[in-house]
Amino acid sequence: MDAMIVVDMQVGLLSEAPKHDLQDVIDRINRVAAMVRSRSGQVVWVQHCGGAGDAFAPNQPGWAFLPGLDRQPADIVVQKTLNDPFAGTDLLATLEKISPDRLLVAGWATDLCVDATVRSAVSNRHAVVVIGDAHTLSDRPHLDAPGVIRHHHWVWSNLITDRSIRIVNANELLQEGPL
Repeated sequence: MDAMIVVDMQVGLLSEAPKHDLQDVIDRINRVAAMVRSRSGQVVWVQHCGGAGDAFAPNQPGWAFLPGLDRQPADIVVQKTLNDPFAGTDLLATLEKISPDRLLVAGWATDLCVDATVRSAVSNRHAVVVIGDAHTLSDRPHLDAPGVIRHHHWVWSNLITDRSIRIVNANELLQEGPL
């Protein structure tokens, strides 16, 4: 059984520079989430809680999840205050209850919170599948968004771990049979 972690896909991310391929990323997240649910898996939405004046401050417009996301009542929401959704939250305990065979990871921002999620998931002994075309970010001053994504795919593929890390595009994942 899969658990899918969707990181920080919130309205506040739209307040700054454009995000690489955002509408298609949203579509891919929705399609994979539907597949996970149809196979009795669990979707976990990670919601960043920023400080006062931050675009992600709780109960501010930017804190809300993007309206195009297909969230369901049975989905779980884990709130965080740091890049790493395992730090200071109940995410690890939640995943222990679910006991997934693998974690599928998607969301925003590739180089910050998605990266922290992938690394912590592996450190917490989970098999990880990064949905390679379902995470996004803005261009960075030193590298454009596609370059950052390529770089992180290389890094994640080369982490030293006793758990597996795969990078699979959404369509490939959707074509795989259930575990």
